[in-house]
Amino acid sequence: MFTKYGRDVILRVLVISILLIVLGYLSHNKILEIILLVVVVLFNIFMFYFFRDPERNPPHLDDGEIVSPADGKVVLIKEIEFVGNEFFNAGEKLIQLSIFLSPLNVHINRFPMSGTLKYVKYIPGKYLVAFDDKSSLNNERSEFGIESGGKKLLFKQIAGFIARRIVYDCKENSQVKAGDRFGMIKFGSRMDLLFKPGAKIYVNLGDKVKAGETKLLKLIS
Repeated sequence: MFTKYGRDVILRVLVISILLIVLGYLSHNKILEIILLVVVVLFNIFMFYFFRDPERNPPHLDDGEIVSPADGKVVLIKEIEFVGNEFFNAGEKLIQLSIFLSPLNVHINRFPMSGTLKYVKYIPGKYLVAFDDKSSLNNERSEFGIESGGKKLLFKQIAGFIARRIVYDCKENSQVKAGDRFGMIKFGSRMDLLFKPGAKIYVNLGDKVKAGETKLLKLIS
């Protein structure tokens, strides 16, 4: 199964592939024709692999439990002083949990909790490498805030050095369900989650997680 978020890229790649194959054929150069054919085949295999969209089976979530919004590796868990937005206040102490997505990970993003999507904002920015902590504040990103029963979670799709295309199809004040797809970050990047201290965190640095399947933590407030 391939994601709808990648149809435009896949279509462009197929068109370019056809043109390259035709170019190789018209060149009457057998070596060039073979080289172009190999390049086309390998690139198409990568494109279809990258835009795969496997089904996931979300676990049962108790009140306040959060499931991973992205596939990848946990690279950061620390307390920060938040700079502030319309969802959390400036200077508020929060815990930041960051997940790094390599180009080989599934890149479909899923809602980490059920509730009301209170905050959605796209922020243009730089394209620092995604594992740089500064990318959380300086890179192009989309920010989302979900609230449920007084518990709040902010999470961010962050573009990286290679990933320069963030896609999402959700709107403020809509009701969302944990594990449902909401977008993707094309070609590797980072997902940050921010929440109030006191939460019970289930994962450790270096753990590999899956969107819609791996429980990350349990919010207290």
